[in-house]
Amino acid sequence: MAVSIRLRRGGNRNRAYYRVVVADKRSPRDGKYIDQVGTYDPIKKDDNFTLDLEKVDDWISKGAQPSETVKSLLKKARRIPVEAAESETEAPKAKETVEEVVAEVAAVEETAPAETEPEKAEEKTE
Repeated sequence: MAVSIRLRRGGNRNRAYYRVVVADKRSPRDGKYIDQVGTYDPIKKDDNFTLDLEKVDDWISKGAQPSETVKSLLKKARRIPVEAAESETEAPKAKETVEEVVAEVAAVEETAPAETEPEKAEEKTE
């Protein structure tokens, strides 16, 4: 049985949405499939697809052939480093104690130049 990794269309007219599926080459485009390995939304600008790379690699090792569009999605997915994607989603670490925050504010105040504008304002009013 010849197996391919290809797109399965869903959504409404003019609002296409695709699922990346593993299917028999003889089955119709929107027909039955063996496994779903991702999604693709061409309407979105950034981050418009998801792929389970472990499943895809497993199917390719078993002989599945990806379509041209799926090949390009795989190329994009492998170009994005995993560490960078994870670090963007993490929230910045909060200060552990109040003392650390106070010490940081004090350090900033010491290095800031002295303000001279209040003195100028007093001279103009006199």
